[in-house]
Amino acid sequence: MKVKIVLIGFLLTLLGPDAGAQYVSKVWVADQGNGTYRNPVLHADYSDPDVCAVGDDFYMTASSFNCTPGLPILHSKDLVNWQLVNYALKAIEPQEFYNRAQHGKGVWAPSIRHHNGAYYIYWGDPDWGIFMVKTRDPQGEWEKPVLVKAGRGMIDPTPLWDDDGKAYLVHAWAGSRAGMNSVITVCEMNAEGTQVIGNPVFVFDGNDGVNHTVEGPKFYKRNGYYYILAPAGGVATGWQLALRSRNVYGPYEARIVMAQGGTDINGPHQGGWVETCTGQSWFVHFQDKGAYGRVIHLNPMTWVDDWPVIGKDQDGDGCGEPVTTCRKPDVGREWPVETPVESDEFDSRNLGLQWQWHANYQDTFGFTTGLGYVRLYGHILSERFVNFWEVPNLLLQKFPAEEFTATTRLKISAKADGQQSGLIVMGWDYCYLGVEKLGEGFVLKQAVCRDAEQGNAETVTRLTELPPSRKFEAGLYPNYEREIYLRVAVEKGGRCRFFYSLDGKKYHPAGVPFQARQGKWIGAKVGLFSTTPHGKERGWVDADWFRVDK
Repeated sequence: MKVKIVLIGFLLTLLGPDAGAQYVSKVWVADQGNGTYRNPVLHADYSDPDVCAVGDDFYMTASSFNCTPGLPILHSKDLVNWQLVNYALKAIEPQEFYNRAQHGKGVWAPSIRHHNGAYYIYWGDPDWGIFMVKTRDPQGEWEKPVLVKAGRGMIDPTPLWDDDGKAYLVHAWAGSRAGMNSVITVCEMNAEGTQVIGNPVFVFDGNDGVNHTVEGPKFYKRNGYYYILAPAGGVATGWQLALRSRNVYGPYEARIVMAQGGTDINGPHQGGWVETCTGQSWFVHFQDKGAYGRVIHLNPMTWVDDWPVIGKDQDGDGCGEPVTTCRKPDVGREWPVETPVESDEFDSRNLGLQWQWHANYQDTFGFTTGLGYVRLYGHILSERFVNFWEVPNLLLQKFPAEEFTATTRLKISAKADGQQSGLIVMGWDYCYLGVEKLGEGFVLKQAVCRDAEQGNAETVTRLTELPPSRKFEAGLYPNYEREIYLRVAVEKGGRCRFFYSLDGKKYHPAGVPFQARQGKWIGAKVGLFSTTPHGKERGWVDADWFRVDK
């Protein structure tokens, strides 16, 4: 079967990019096929989204924190059907710092804008400052990041190029670094948008007893008004504010323009406004769904007396509620149904865009091959190893739906006892099925760790002994191989059940059910790992494929 898939992929390569059909998920599709869509349009953790429109193309980016590559670039023609097409950031700066797993740090709340033929993305790193990266082709190479302003605590920046050629930057502040929060400031940049040249000017105070936790400001200008759209009230329980002023530095009037109301869509939190070529306004934002992360919603947006109203305003008070289903945006024509890719046959020399590492990629993490598999080398554990919170070369992807299965075919190779590889669901709590070399064979085990960030040890259960599939001489010590199929089934609510198979046909339950839990500012992820005991030569795992299904 794999040979047929490889041949099809080779033929599609010869025929060109238009020869293959769009990828359509088996587990979550927002487009209902009848002119309507359902929310979330992406049931995956694209936290703090922002979007821009250029012609009939929409581009979206999102927070990526410590995961690399960073700054995902998603493309759509209708705001409902999205494809993950690129990343703007190959490595997080400063690279030496982010070569280690730095959970929850890194790329926070970016904004994407198009100006004078170039695409710009700004983001705040709360420990290092505000960065910018740009390109003229969002699906091509992005330039090296520029540090626009160094410092701690500055987050969630958005640029605005004004009619007179001046450039401004709005941003919020992280209380964890700056010792203050819920305030928004505006400063002037140079015309190129590469450097802040003015001191920050205080424009809004959320410490007013009403709008606490103001963050994530997005900057716009319309009909002579400056607008700052910003969430308040907290990620899980907040609302959307609109601030309006005739002057870039204020004073700004404030109004709540979307809230949860009577819906079950909590938050609703940080996002961006975009217009279609037909003049419709839409708002892309996220909802916090715990273990699933911050999933993406699309809501209609109207203008009433130069105030935005987001969602469905049933009582006409100027504050909308998020919609569950809605007519698709009018973009002039219908576009095919497509979704971000989830499954991977590992037939390409380029790693699939659905995959991210937990730190900046280093060559010893592993390699693509072009031979129908990907190789992951064992991370050499520290002498004081406690749990996987420190492991940087976890190869993971986002949960793509409320319910799904992920199955992988692996060939584990090991020389030293304690070398192990397998399938993991990673978060603050994590669980994995590992195949560990022990003596003349292997042991299949389940490991569970609670509150990994706090340095807690794993609870390990040995499930069954496995003879090697193959043994051969390799240097000073023989190499042992074990082929195996591993599977995790994720049920609604994030409950996970694990399975294994030796033939790919009959799957056996493995271990106990596990409740997935989000990580630090990110949703739970699923993927592959390989580790090696301290002081030992690396073992490895070859993954033949990884398939996401119902």
